Amino acid sequence: MSTAPVVAWTLLVPLLGAIGIAFFNQRPNLREAVTLGAAVILFLLVLSLYPEVAAGNRPGVVLFTVLPGLDLALSIEPLGMLFGLVASFLWIVTSVYSIGYMRGNEESNQTRFYVCFAVALASTMGVAFAANMFTMFIFYEVLTLSTYPLVTHSGTDEARRAGRVYLGVLLGTSIGLQLFAVIWTWSLTGTLDFTEGGILRDAASPALTGALFAMYVFGIGKAALMPFHRWLPAAMVAPTPVSALLHAVAVVKAGVFAILKVSVYVFGIDYLREIGAGTWLVYVAGATVIIASLVALSKDNLKARLAYSTVSQLSYVVIAAAVLAPLSVMGAAIHIAAHAFGKITLFFAAGSIYTAAHKTEVSQLNGIGRRMPWTMAAFAIGSLSMVGLPPTAGFVSKWYILLGALESDQMAVVGVIFASTLLNAAYFLPIVYAAFFRPAETEAGNDGHHSHAEAPFPVVAALVVTALGTVALFLLPDLSIPLARQLAETVP
Repeated sequence: MSTAPVVAWTLLVPLLGAIGIAFFNQRPNLREAVTLGAAVILFLLVLSLYPEVAAGNRPGVVLFTVLPGLDLALSIEPLGMLFGLVASFLWIVTSVYSIGYMRGNEESNQTRFYVCFAVALASTMGVAFAANMFTMFIFYEVLTLSTYPLVTHSGTDEARRAGRVYLGVLLGTSIGLQLFAVIWTWSLTGTLDFTEGGILRDAASPALTGALFAMYVFGIGKAALMPFHRWLPAAMVAPTPVSALLHAVAVVKAGVFAILKVSVYVFGIDYLREIGAGTWLVYVAGATVIIASLVALSKDNLKARLAYSTVSQLSYVVIAAAVLAPLSVMGAAIHIAAHAFGKITLFFAAGSIYTAAHKTEVSQLNGIGRRMPWTMAAFAIGSLSMVGLPPTAGFVSKWYILLGALESDQMAVVGVIFASTLLNAAYFLPIVYAAFFRPAETEAGNDGHHSHAEAPFPVVAALVVTALGTVALFLLPDLSIPLARQLAETVP
């Protein structure tokens, strides 16, 4: 039986879900049932394609032809499958969380929120399963536009300013650099198809290839590589479920995923290694890791600290790609999944704290672990994953990145990983310690009213699931390693 219709349905299901959500605007229970139903169906569709990809096949479909040799098409390879599984599963969990959060905080415009969320997931599937750079670029842009209303959800002046930064950086980099690089690649090769070993080896000189590589890397602004990272901290004015979408499910993962996929399938890791194109990127990504960690250490606002932590953690994927070794590529792929589960847990916990206790600052969290044990236990697990300690997924991905760096004699990368690990511990572990072992300053929330012990059940249930997922990715390595290994086998 052909799998092409199934691949096409991975785009159609979230889009049809968006229509259903809008239709039930006046009936919140049905609206949210459609959200959950679409999320579950999407995950099952993606999961049904896993055996074929694991067997070495590449299921796909051509949606339509734009020009001879230029198709809007989908094709699923190991990296895309890993990203698709993570994003579709976390849509289910984030939908459950959103129901509790949006109702618990009596947020306005909830239908618009769920519609944009569904369209964003359709775009994410398009990015994950793109068969060529043209398709990826189209869905990359749709993802930016569909998440803009989520960033500006509150409608405040601060939110509108953040929205302008968000669009300015992401559209500016993608149109000014990425689009130009895509067109240049097409003119050199006559194709934009993702191909094992890359498409540029015999089409461009080493100097031109290096310039194109830089344009792609900085043109993919969603990766938040410095100096094009400001959009991400600015977007923290959005509701916490949106922060989870930006940091774990879709936007930033689409960025680092795109850099890794372009490196492997457009340039070819072996060709980049031959011409030394990754050397400068090691230092840029390494600087981003360290500088963002230092900024995170200085932030008292919890979401701001998490935002700069994300900037730092994303560059683990970039620096792993820049090492240009099979093991580091494997580690980069695993880190996409590991960071997704760990960071979404941390943002879910931040939203839970805000919903139940109305606290937003790190300095306000003394003793809160005794009142919100489930939330803060999950936060502790997410923190351990960010630091890279067992038994969490962050340890696995860092391990492979370090092995790749040692294999390639990239001691600067080893130094960056160790330094950032210490910095991660410095800005996460004191929060956990204070939450459980320091006395609470007051039992009242910031507004002077006593808070509930925990946030609403859907919020707590969601963060428990993602925390367990973070541990499961360590204890059950077959959840992520086989696909990552299959990707690494394409790298000479």
